[in-house]
Amino acid sequence: MSEPIRVCFISLRAYPLFRPEVEAIFGGAEVDLYLLATELAKDAAFDVRCVVADYGQPATETIQQVKLYKSLDTAKNLFLGGRKLWRALRQADAQVYMSEACSLGTALHAYFCRKHDRKFVYRTAHTRECDGTYFQSHPRRALAVRWAFRQADVLLTQNDEDAENLRRTTQLDSKVIRNGIRLVKAEQPKEDVILWVARSATIKHPERFVQLARELPEMKFTMVCPRAEGDFQYESFVNEAESVANLQFIQGASYQDIGTFFERARVFVCTSDQEGFPNTYVQACQSVTPIVSLHVNPDDFLHRNQCGFCANGDWQVFADTVRKVMDTDLGAAWGVNARRYVEKNHDITRIIEEYKTIFRELA
Repeated sequence: MSEPIRVCFISLRAYPLFRPEVEAIFGGAEVDLYLLATELAKDAAFDVRCVVADYGQPATETIQQVKLYKSLDTAKNLFLGGRKLWRALRQADAQVYMSEACSLGTALHAYFCRKHDRKFVYRTAHTRECDGTYFQSHPRRALAVRWAFRQADVLLTQNDEDAENLRRTTQLDSKVIRNGIRLVKAEQPKEDVILWVARSATIKHPERFVQLARELPEMKFTMVCPRAEGDFQYESFVNEAESVANLQFIQGASYQDIGTFFERARVFVCTSDQEGFPNTYVQACQSVTPIVSLHVNPDDFLHRNQCGFCANGDWQVFADTVRKVMDTDLGAAWGVNARRYVEKNHDITRIIEEYKTIFRELA
C-alpha cells in the first residue's frame, strides 16, 4: 500500500475556523482552504496539514484530522515573522503546498517550494488579482507576486471571467474550480430581514448598506460586519450603523453561526465593487436565499440561473429590486433556483475530487 500524499494548505488566518472559540478575523480565502483541508482529510489516501498563524496555541495539534503547524504572529511585523513561517513550512514537510489570496507571502510560498523541490498550487481569491488591479495598486509587490504566479505548478481561478482576465494580464492559463461548500438543509424559517455579511474592508463598501437601510426605513436590516485588518475608522462606523433604527448591527460571528443569519434572511445583498466568487454567495444559495448585487455577478450566474439580480452599478435599480423582492413572491422563486444552483455547482464532495486529481498528478 502506497504512502498517503502529503498536502499542506497555507492559510494563516484559518485557525479560528478550526477553533471557533478563538475570536479573530478571517475571510473567504480562509473558508475555502479550511473546507478543502477538512474534506480532503476524510480520505485516507491523503495526509493533510495546514500552516496557520500564532494564536497562542500549541506548536502542533490535530483538528478534524488536519495537522496544524503554528507559524508567525500576524499582529507583529510580518517580515520578522518570515523565518517562523519558513520553519513551519519545513516542519509540515508536504509534497504539495497550496495557498490562496496574494500577498508578499505568496512569493515566499513559491520560493520555498522551488528551493525544496515541492509542488505549489495557487488559487486566486479576488477578481483584482486577475484583471491587473492588484498589480497597479501594489507596484512594489507586483514583480514578486507575478513571479510567484509563474512558479505555480497549477494556477486556479474561481470563475471563467477571472480565468480570461488572468490570461489577458499575465499570459498565464488557469483551471477554474468553483468554491465548495458542505451542503446542509436550511432549517430556520424565513424572516423579513435583509442581510449583509462581510468584513469592514473598504472594497466591501459597508457604508452603502447603511445608506440602503436609511432609504428603506419600513424594512428590517441585519449587518454582520467584523473589523477588517487596518480599519482605524471602525468604531466610528459602528456608531453610525447603530444609530439607524431599522438596522441590527453585529460585530462578528463564527462561521458556524453565520449560517443561521443566511437561513433567516429573505434576501442577501452585496455592495462590493469587485469580488472573485464570494463565499457569501454560496452560503446564501445554500440557504435558499436570493441575492441582489450592486455590481458583482461573476459569469452572469445570477441572471443565467435566475437566483438573484445584479443592478450593474445602478443604485436606484438596486434599491428598487431589494424592495420588490421583499414585497413580492419573486424572492422565494429565486431562492429555490439558488439552492438548485449550489447543489449542482458547489457541492464540496464533488469539488474535492477535482483537487484530488490535481494533487495525485503533482505528487
